[in-house]
Amino acid sequence: MHPMDDEHAKAAVRAQFSRAAEAYVHSEIHAKGDDLALLVEWLEPRPDWIVLDVATGGGHTARALSPHAGLVIAADLTREMLDAARRHLDGAGCRNILYVVADAEDLPFLDGTFHAVTCRIAPHHFPNPDRFAAEAGRVLRPGGRFLLIDNVAPEDGDLARFINTTEKMRDESHVRCPSVREWQAWLRRAGLVERRARLRKKTLVFDSWVRRTATSDAQIERVARQLLEAPAPARDHFRIEVDGGQVKSFQIDEWMALYEKA
Repeated sequence: MHPMDDEHAKAAVRAQFSRAAEAYVHSEIHAKGDDLALLVEWLEPRPDWIVLDVATGGGHTARALSPHAGLVIAADLTREMLDAARRHLDGAGCRNILYVVADAEDLPFLDGTFHAVTCRIAPHHFPNPDRFAAEAGRVLRPGGRFLLIDNVAPEDGDLARFINTTEKMRDESHVRCPSVREWQAWLRRAGLVERRARLRKKTLVFDSWVRRTATSDAQIERVARQLLEAPAPARDHFRIEVDGGQVKSFQIDEWMALYEKA
């Protein structure tokens, strides 16, 4: 992206997550996903580890890691989001988490600082996810682990355009869901080796999903119409469920991957 486009995208992220910070703390899909327990199982954090959670959002990943690691750094581009996460995590009794305002594409940490880096349901907001992948590799110690969970686009160009257009209509801070193949190339370039991965369908309940970011009824109607009028391949791939002319739910592709620094 052009630097001015980058700044516009990051300003949109700050605006969106400042406005909706508490909504993300309490969002069911962010707070209660079964992937939170699974990421701890995959990562196998140890009591002496220093872990960085990038784009921590409501702090759900940091909270899951807190009992198993020595220190967790919860980083986010948006100060208001970090304030909301800290209130949530202080109330949950987490005492080994530090909060840092940081850009995922320009992390303010020295090379080889962390035993593990995590990032969950966030990189689709990054203007340059390839830069983030490079930064994650840079701040990891040799043998350190990187765990990524995010929505991904299908390899098919038409389906990728459909889901990215839909997401952008619903949330101005959405940049793009890359494909798994793109992620694999970026992570390889960052010196990281894939250890395990899964690709799954994740069901989104339309009403709660759209209202988390939409700012008007007109916007909600536009997003609903986009899904209602989806071409057959998109309707099938994303399993769009309609009842009585109303969108009830649909499914997106989510990739979870564990990498290790060579």
